[in-house]
Amino acid sequence: MSPVAFCPMHAIHLSIVATYMHVPGTAIIVVPSSNCYTFDNESRLIDFTHLVGKEYEYNEQGSEPPDLVVEFCKDVQRRSQKGYIEFGRFVSSRSFLLGSGPTDYIQKFHDGDLVHCETTFEKMGRTAQVNIICGHCSNNACRDEQGCICSISYDERMCRVLVELAIPCVKSGPRVFKGFTVGFHPRSSEIVYNGLTQLGFEQLHHGFSFQTEQIHVSLYLTAMSSLAELVGKPTFKVNPVKGLSVTITGSGLNGAMPTTLSPTVLNVDWRCEIARSSPYEVNILIPVEGYDPIEFTLTKECVYAQEKESDPMKGWATFGIISCIFIVLSTLLYCGGFIYKTRVEHLYGLDALPGMAFLSAFLDAAGRPRGYLPAGNPSESHASQASWEHTHNTTQAAQRTNDREYGSI
Repeated sequence: MSPVAFCPMHAIHLSIVATYMHVPGTAIIVVPSSNCYTFDNESRLIDFTHLVGKEYEYNEQGSEPPDLVVEFCKDVQRRSQKGYIEFGRFVSSRSFLLGSGPTDYIQKFHDGDLVHCETTFEKMGRTAQVNIICGHCSNNACRDEQGCICSISYDERMCRVLVELAIPCVKSGPRVFKGFTVGFHPRSSEIVYNGLTQLGFEQLHHGFSFQTEQIHVSLYLTAMSSLAELVGKPTFKVNPVKGLSVTITGSGLNGAMPTTLSPTVLNVDWRCEIARSSPYEVNILIPVEGYDPIEFTLTKECVYAQEKESDPMKGWATFGIISCIFIVLSTLLYCGGFIYKTRVEHLYGLDALPGMAFLSAFLDAAGRPRGYLPAGNPSESHASQASWEHTHNTTQAAQRTNDREYGSI
């Protein structure tokens, strides 16, 4: 079951930036609006949202207009008096990679203008690669505090441009447990994607609240199998404390490791005890050894109070207890009756069993003939019996004679 008024999650996956939503004692790593982010070599989140769309121009020998313009996390263009040539567009956070050596990060741009580049590698058109250096250019080409392009080079055969860009890098953020997902199905990630809490589940949102009548919600947790053992036991808090009864069960609480092949489950059972105009918040925290914890918020509307569900097994339990008591008492009474008849009435065998007298009387009454004979004329009964026997024998003899005659030739 999904909450009411869900917006498409794929749009959120492509628009991620990390911020902190401060709650008592914890901080949620949220996914806001920008896809201009990456991770360092320690899995810490690096956010470049403040630089999205900023233009970095490169002028060679005082040319007008600039030879090359990089719109950060957007596109790369070569400009001249004949017009602009696009060298690709920035698609998603997957185009933002971790570099090596003097290059700290790499941005890749694809699907640029195809004119005269129809035979390029994978037919991606004109492409660009921006090598990002945190700090200043190694050749001291520029010293702009906002950053600048250090150098460019073209590969005409591949229709490609290589750009070296120096910018001031932001401070490392929280350490994200990459690959971890939480969703409403074993292969979905509406709540947590790649270790980052999705929009709508970082704080209270009316549009993402569950309805009053939805009293059961199942969450599926997955992680990379090599790191699954780092996931700890989830805990939760309810705000406000009174008014919403919450119980969490499932394999996710029993120490099972969540993997992509065998996700663990958290079953959230909640019931409204006090009606409230604003939704209740259930904050779930999943600790991860060596990483910042996974945290998200589920909200539930309580338009009316709900009665506690009766346990269907409770009636069967009561029936079982009563049945056991009845069987034990019956056995004791039966044994007591048997001992009494053997010790006091001196009966043995089947006669000593309680109830045998009633059973014998019933069988005797059921086995008697249903008719009766007149008591005043017993001779008639013998005559009738003899006549019947004579008639029966005569009939059998006649049948045998007829059989012989029928069979003769």
